[in-house]
Amino acid sequence: MEIPGTGRGVTAREAGLVACRRCARVWPLGRERCGRCGAHLVSRDDHALQRVWAWWIAGVICYIPANLYPMLVTRTLLSTSDSTIVGGAVELAHHGSYGVAAIILIASVLIPVGKFLAIAFLALSVGHGSTVSAERRHHLYELVEFIGRWSMIDVFVVAILSSLVQLSVVASIRPGPAALTFALSVIFTMLSAQSFDPRLFWDPPEGAKRTTKT
Repeated sequence: MEIPGTGRGVTAREAGLVACRRCARVWPLGRERCGRCGAHLVSRDDHALQRVWAWWIAGVICYIPANLYPMLVTRTLLSTSDSTIVGGAVELAHHGSYGVAAIILIASVLIPVGKFLAIAFLALSVGHGSTVSAERRHHLYELVEFIGRWSMIDVFVVAILSSLVQLSVVASIRPGPAALTFALSVIFTMLSAQSFDPRLFWDPPEGAKRTTKT
């Protein structure tokens, strides 16, 4: 059902309903708790965008040193080598491991940067409007949520190597400073995405609301 003259459908709030974000059960607006799962019912989270931007900025700040400092520190009797994310991928490519290098670049560079850009676009589209439909933006949000679980591949690899390659004074592999900052960046980005209230996609932007009221 569409609202006459607007070209958009009726939202649950406009229909006097509120959906539970945990179990998706719909209840009359004004109810405080979901009768199915007991979760707190809120029609719209007015502070969602503030939390999204706060976690997003924290993630970006942590992602910068994650690419500048070593992710892996390898020590042997004769030498010590430090590898950054991109430097490690380039070294693997030089040794012929193109597939592994591509996976590292995709999981550690393309996916995090893509998530930063996608979350920023979604947050800006809520406040300022967008030519992209609410349905497509919702699909993009679901994609960001889905790929979030694959963002810790580098950290997992470093943890596995650090636990397996410990040959006393002969050789050792230890995580570098970037391992912590990269993990924090992934966690902050996931919190940013989870703080998003996707129901805001279906509301008109703030500018349109003010125009309608005047």
